[in-house]
Amino acid sequence: MKYLIGIDTGTSGTKTVLFDKDGNMIKSKTVEYPMYQPHNGWAEQNPDDWWTAVKETLKYVGTENVAGIGLSGQMHGLVMLDDKCNVIRPAIIWCDQRTSAECDEITNKVGKEKLINITTNPALTGFTASKILWVKNHEPENYKKCRHILLPKDYIRYKLTGEFATDVSDASGMQLLDVKKRCWSDEILNILGIEKSLLPKVYESAEITGYYNGIPVAAGGGDNACAAVGCGVVKPQKAFTTIGTSGVVYAHTDTPVIDKQGRIHTFCCAVPGKWHVMGVTQAAGLSLKWFRKNFAEEYSYHAIDELAKTVQAGADGLFYLPYLMGERTPHLDPKARGVFFGISAVHTKKDFARAVLEGVIYSLRDCLEVLRENNIETDNMIAAGGGAKSELWRIMMADVFNVPTSVIPIADGVEAALGAAILAGTAAGVYTSVESVCKKICVPSEEKFPQNAERYNEFYEIYKSIYPSVKDIFGYM
Repeated sequence: MKYLIGIDTGTSGTKTVLFDKDGNMIKSKTVEYPMYQPHNGWAEQNPDDWWTAVKETLKYVGTENVAGIGLSGQMHGLVMLDDKCNVIRPAIIWCDQRTSAECDEITNKVGKEKLINITTNPALTGFTASKILWVKNHEPENYKKCRHILLPKDYIRYKLTGEFATDVSDASGMQLLDVKKRCWSDEILNILGIEKSLLPKVYESAEITGYYNGIPVAAGGGDNACAAVGCGVVKPQKAFTTIGTSGVVYAHTDTPVIDKQGRIHTFCCAVPGKWHVMGVTQAAGLSLKWFRKNFAEEYSYHAIDELAKTVQAGADGLFYLPYLMGERTPHLDPKARGVFFGISAVHTKKDFARAVLEGVIYSLRDCLEVLRENNIETDNMIAAGGGAKSELWRIMMADVFNVPTSVIPIADGVEAALGAAILAGTAAGVYTSVESVCKKICVPSEEKFPQNAERYNEFYEIYKSIYPSVKDIFGYM
């Protein structure tokens, strides 16, 4: 039997999974690594930590009888290589917020309307273009040494194959791609003074980009584009919500849908010739990880879930804004920070646990509401990512979103790796198309129905009122 491998280079670790052609997980291995924050709001990682993790996990799952390898990874990160293909500086990753001035520079040079028309998004601190300009402005010697600019998963591709390549979904998040035409924008590059020769060749996600020991390596996609494939979200009216380090509400579209206010991202998706829209909250699973590390280290994540279940909906009037790393949707505010609101002497650890879980879901509903404003609807929401393992989070999602939620049981938290493997199988000829295989193996189950939607709607309205009341004092330090 031929097998497929999906490699997902995430923020907290790399997960490599061996699947059979029916999408069943045969073997899986995860290796974690640190994130560094040299200053408040900064976020960096060492690309060689990713490569070390890939080597270890790939060795564990093995490559015997493997027909294809697919790559997924955290988006927007800046990896710079010199003329000997050595890493020049630590990678500036997706949640870094240092580039506000560079975003203003991009907007002023390009013009907001033209920028959104070409890249389908406003200038954002999380995107790669502003990171490139930051290095150019603050570390000119490093920029001068740069010969190759890669995204995180594409650095792994280079280490595996020796090829400099990317895919349309991940490239969309660099803010240098003409998203409608699915190619680099010469106009944007010229205006910003970024040499096109620094950038890799762009492929569709299900194309072969090179070979690792004779095994085809597919272009793959950004983590959310791959997770969409792994969830079967490959046609209109299909959507999923993922709770990983960040949180995403993602919907497939056959044509580009652009929010004029730039509150959601419009990117090429991993299905050839199609697009997707997504809203992003910066610190979803990160909020729970932060809470556990600092206030509940003696509890497992499952135990925190059980603790929070002992508290009624609404956390007894305690609210949490999950803006630990600034925020994207809908506020586009790199200065935003986390808030607990309504604390009283009656609140204990269990109330704070419940408030953190609810605050993340309220923030994700913010994302969903912007999609709804743009006439994107869904009658079911697939729950994905590590957070989908939390039954309480899935119940909350059904109530706060007021739509049934379900999971893809075959994925079990490895949606991005499964999507990458499906793309590899399509590239290698194991499957005829992305859509056909998703219809066969990505079948939702474990449906949760709204039970407390009306009450949660009241809480959500309170949650929405907090940010406008405090936004002007963010960034005082």
